[in-house]
Amino acid sequence: MTLAEPEQGGLAAAGGRPSEVGTPAPLRGSLATTACMETLQVGYLHAVAAAAGCSLSQPFPDNGIDWHVSHSAPGHTVDDEVTIKVQLKCTYQIPPAPPGPAFSFTLDNDHLAKLARTPVSVHKILVVMLVPRSQDDWLRAGHDRLDLRHCCYWTNLAGHPVTGRRRTTVRVPTSHIFDDRALCGIMTRVGTGGRP
Repeated sequence: MTLAEPEQGGLAAAGGRPSEVGTPAPLRGSLATTACMETLQVGYLHAVAAAAGCSLSQPFPDNGIDWHVSHSAPGHTVDDEVTIKVQLKCTYQIPPAPPGPAFSFTLDNDHLAKLARTPVSVHKILVVMLVPRSQDDWLRAGHDRLDLRHCCYWTNLAGHPVTGRRRTTVRVPTSHIFDDRALCGIMTRVGTGGRP
């Protein structure tokens, strides 16, 4: 899976499927767009975890944290397997490749308080996926790859203050692209007793 924005014109420009100009859009199901966005971000997380050699589990019932991601490696010193908690969010209100060192994202205060709690025995990260507004633009498949648009970014909000009355805006670094290398780095730091 390519986790970056594909070339202009999608895969057709790179030898994928032929142009669909003039072809009617596929008849999509009636599931709410927000539910589809949740499914898309879960697919992204699964792909990243698979490439990083991690296992996933979903807490049941969900108590404000979507996924637990675990990683075993001989270099871990705190345990043979370390786990982090991941909260997923998805939005089409932020354009792809946000300019600057970070973009703003707003969380409910109760949710932020859970992600910001410190100290913790299991670290938490927030993963925010930016998607195109139209489902027609979410992915492109070709014989040699699947392009999933646009990108996920991660941040550790431990210690972040709650500042709003009901919601608080946090900053998500644009340098923290969430891919398999980033996840391996997070797990390596946690596995040696550090923070994500």
